[in-house]
Amino acid sequence: MITYFEANLTNISIHRVGNKSAGNSCNFSDAEVYFKDDLIGKLLMQYFISPFEKVNEMYQFSHPTDNLELNEMYHFATAMFASADDFHEKTVQIAKHLYDVSNHPKIKSGELYVVHFEQLQIDGELLQAIGIFKSETKETYLKVYPEQKNFQVTYEQEAINIKKLDKGCLIFNTDKEDGYRVAVIDQTNKSNEAVYWTDEFLKLRVRNDNYNQTNTVLSVYKDFVTQGMEGELEMSKTDKIDLLNRSMKYFKEKDNFNLDEFAAEVIDNNQAIESFKTFKSNYEEEFDTVIGDEFEISNAAVKKQARVFKSVLKLDKNFHIYIHGNNELIEKGVEDNGRKYYKIYYENEL
Repeated sequence: MITYFEANLTNISIHRVGNKSAGNSCNFSDAEVYFKDDLIGKLLMQYFISPFEKVNEMYQFSHPTDNLELNEMYHFATAMFASADDFHEKTVQIAKHLYDVSNHPKIKSGELYVVHFEQLQIDGELLQAIGIFKSETKETYLKVYPEQKNFQVTYEQEAINIKKLDKGCLIFNTDKEDGYRVAVIDQTNKSNEAVYWTDEFLKLRVRNDNYNQTNTVLSVYKDFVTQGMEGELEMSKTDKIDLLNRSMKYFKEKDNFNLDEFAAEVIDNNQAIESFKTFKSNYEEEFDTVIGDEFEISNAAVKKQARVFKSVLKLDKNFHIYIHGNNELIEKGVEDNGRKYYKIYYENEL
């Protein structure tokens, strides 16, 4: 969890970065921004950091050669953490780097903010951080004010809504050898042009921490139950829902994941267990990642996955049956005339 109630914004520079492929230019400021009003700093802190308070997935810098020094943003962040003497000059280099990778025709021009924070908290630890944010979306705001005995209305165009950060990343001064710990937000682009922010500009990969291990295992298991078992094992939809419910129960009740324990308690079928382990190995090979056989379970990841684990049995357009527990209390059958049915047993009507 990222919080900022103890944080200080110590340096900030602002530039405007255009779309290189469209022939838009860049406008680099001559110096850092200094606030005459403390309220501006507080509003910017809210604008920059509050969207990250619910971010759990962490990334780290990477490079195809595994030489982190060749990652531009890793290089700039390391230099900024080492010394703030030429902070503004480094922000100009960052803006130029962003401009160089802004080649997709749909990438919008916008203001780039490069910020140095102190005492920014992540998972209870107070750290330095470099923030890089881009505002692309502008809005029109009305302003009502008194004038003599009446009220007047005016407006401001091309204004920024401080509750809507378009793009941002926070680079925390920890785990340097692994590529730092980086949190990312991109709320404007969900299609192909969006990859320039994470893949081209920042060059990030997901950290293999407890959150991502938990999230990945649950995703892989869900895909295995809903897709991977087709053709290998004869299973009804209620059986599949039961397997999903049992897996979620395991992750909610346990503190640590153990693959063999999980397989025995949740899957409980030798053929299905071997099939799942093969499915998991194929995933690791395809995506060039390693999923640990043992790790500490992240409650945040479990909560996220619980939203997409479906326990609903859909019957035509007439009925949806929500199955949360014992699948032995529901029976499937076919009448002599060919009509299909489910029989449900229960003790109390709530």
